Amino acid sequence: MLFWVIAAMLTLGASLAVLLPLAGGSRSASPSGDHDLEVYRDQLSELDRDAARGLIKPAEATEARAEIARRILRLDTAASSSGLTLSTRPASAMARLVATAAVLAVPLVSWGLYSQIGSPDLPSQPLAERLAKNPADSSVDELVARAEAHLAANPSDGRGWDVLAPVYLRMQRFTDAAAAYRNAIRLDGDNAARQAGLGEAIAGAAGGIVSADAQDAFEAALKLDPANAKARFYLAMALAQEGRTKEAAAAWQAMLATLPSDSAWRGAVEQALAKSNAPEVASAADAKGPDAADVDAASSLSPQDREAMINTMVAGLDDKLRQNPRDPEGWMRLVRSYVVLGKTDQARDALGRAIAVFGADSEEAKKFTAFAASLGLTATE
Repeated sequence: MLFWVIAAMLTLGASLAVLLPLAGGSRSASPSGDHDLEVYRDQLSELDRDAARGLIKPAEATEARAEIARRILRLDTAASSSGLTLSTRPASAMARLVATAAVLAVPLVSWGLYSQIGSPDLPSQPLAERLAKNPADSSVDELVARAEAHLAANPSDGRGWDVLAPVYLRMQRFTDAAAAYRNAIRLDGDNAARQAGLGEAIAGAAGGIVSADAQDAFEAALKLDPANAKARFYLAMALAQEGRTKEAAAAWQAMLATLPSDSAWRGAVEQALAKSNAPEVASAADAKGPDAADVDAASSLSPQDREAMINTMVAGLDDKLRQNPRDPEGWMRLVRSYVVLGKTDQARDALGRAIAVFGADSEEAKKFTAFAASLGLTATE
């Protein structure tokens, strides 16, 4: 019942705010003659001052005074005339009637619709009450809201940040997760789990690219715990993203040999190994561009032949991407190849073309930019 009383009062107040001006119309207009006359007097005073200082010629001053005098005379004539102008004419009765009907129709129609599709009897759920619920009866969003409210009031609670960070990570709120991990590290100290979580959050925010910042976090985790599975997995992934597939496969293989049989990471490692050994990854060099192994294999050739071989492979990958440009991994291999060869301009050009293919605001473009940044390369305009 209280809901309907409040709704009625609000509706009445809003309707009256619109209806009263319509009912009253524009009965009178504020006279502006006094104001205009004051303006003209100020103009005459200013004109006299300019003439006294010699800023205006006497003839021009006389002409200006005459013009202002004519305006004052017209003002007196208008003030003495009778009758209402168009702007002060009261609105017609028909116009007021139509406007009143339109204003009244809005609350009537809205109330009618709400009575059919609304739920006025649904009990309210204030945030304070939802946060006070038993955690077992709360949703994940409610639990996160409760934690955020607590940390807003107690920002120095390192334990709270430590608990909230992995929740953010599972919700794929990677930026929030990275901030939470950094707060936990700052307040409660360093450990392998926090550094590995921070690295995963940074990589997630970069679209899956293990950037230099993410690698630093994973390496810090390994210093604290050399057996940390998450850090080992992502550092191997960084090798794969740099085109060092054999090194990545060796790292994953070594990791797989030390993982317990019931480890949750075994499936991820086995999947990564299968992908690294897939035919499309182990295809000919001219289809994927040279990697570190290709460069090593060419070391037995003369410098001229070695350079020609590598340039041929890179050119083949470049041509393939010109024909079939929607290959994100191919673009990253091409950028990396140019960087390895020391051809920064060509690498930057390839990066720009890759971003242009997918659009500057696309997820692929963000991955390209993060990947290039990990190689020390930045895009130009």
